Amino acid sequence: MRFSETKLDVLKTRDGTELDIHIWEPEAPKAVLMAIHGGLAHAGDYVTPALYFKEKDIATVSYDLRGHKQEKIFISSFDQYLEDTADFLAWTKKTYPDIPVFVMGHSMGGLIATHFGIRYAADEPRIKGYLLSSPYYKNAIKVSPVMIPLVKLLGSVIPKAVIPGPDLTEMLTHDEAITRRHHQDEADGLRGTKATMRFGSELLKAQKWVQENFSKWDHPMFAVIAGDDQLADSAESEALLKTMDSRLLTYVFHKDNFHENFNEKNRQETFDSMYEWIFDKIN
Repeated sequence: MRFSETKLDVLKTRDGTELDIHIWEPEAPKAVLMAIHGGLAHAGDYVTPALYFKEKDIATVSYDLRGHKQEKIFISSFDQYLEDTADFLAWTKKTYPDIPVFVMGHSMGGLIATHFGIRYAADEPRIKGYLLSSPYYKNAIKVSPVMIPLVKLLGSVIPKAVIPGPDLTEMLTHDEAITRRHHQDEADGLRGTKATMRFGSELLKAQKWVQENFSKWDHPMFAVIAGDDQLADSAESEALLKTMDSRLLTYVFHKDNFHENFNEKNRQETFDSMYEWIFDKIN
């Protein structure tokens, strides 16, 4: 397996689309992390935390989001991600019927997980908590001031046109080995490199919805924010998270991290804190 998976499976969604599931599984898992990857990425990116948690007898499962694994990332509607994640939760509950489930989301995956926790899984007893890294609640990518309103307009007019912007790969982690892996994944067609207008406009709508509805959040959350994040606005994430019930929030801030906390050089510290939080929920 390219990303050290134990095995692969296929998620058959309600509209017939088939999406690869990557599975990192210990012999007798005590819990399962249902992981949602970020934009312009793929499920194999979870290999780093997945191998750590496998050694702790915790399984990680992640599916490749639709519209990815191609150069230009396209999605008709953000709600498709939520429907696919609901199907993925059903698969996870069936595959692991007797152990706690935790939802893990990085970047856009954190945005999806936040919608999911409010709109789809508000009363789901199997989910014991959410672990979010650099949730993409507001854009921090440097673009022209006119680009945001243009994306909102052109998402309907020319949905598959590409949003011009900088190369983001060097902005993800200080770990040069993982950056080289990302570049290789791009060369091999596993990671997208361009966002389309429709994709961007759907994310902007999803971000606006979270800002307007975050007060409905009512789940235990472990959140880790990167202080030197050049993709997701860390100040906006921090401000929004601190509006929630403090009894539900465990918050970690790494001031020097780039966007990918799970791939940063201090990730062992992050994973140790995450494991303590999970251990407390399952014991």
